[in-house]
Amino acid sequence: MSKLTNYFRDTTEEMRYKVTWPSFDELQKSAGLVLIGSLIFAIVVGIMDIVFKTGLEAFYNSFR
Repeated sequence: MSKLTNYFRDTTEEMRYKVTWPSFDELQKSAGLVLIGSLIFAIVVGIMDIVFKTGLEAFYNSFR
């Protein structure tokens, strides 16, 4: 049990004194960047889905 207690004590101490936390402005900029990147990725995947769907439909319809 002593090892577990020491683990939580050390973890708490490290999170308080050794971790460098970002400022609120840095956090907002990073969140905005992630949001924009996610939207761009979603748009690219959506376009690829439409292209593959259209291409496969055309391919399958050519055998009818």
